[in-house]
Amino acid sequence: MQLAAKIRHARTVLSDRRTVRLADQRLARELAAFASASDRAELDHILERYPTDDTRRIRAILGRQDAVRQFAATAPGHSRL
Repeated sequence: MQLAAKIRHARTVLSDRRTVRLADQRLARELAAFASASDRAELDHILERYPTDDTRRIRAILGRQDAVRQFAATAPGHSRL
């Protein structure tokens, strides 16, 4: 492969990764709205209707958000209201 083709390929790969990352960030912001226990229960119920492969990205984002919430709730200096 010529150098110019390798550079084009690298740019395409980087651009694709950026597009996926931005889409994941947008999805994470949208999913963050489902923060209450009842909202999450409803969302989990909806996700159960679909194959795991189809909901993997959503479940991964929700898992990360849950971990952040749990960490924040147990962090020193956190006041529970």
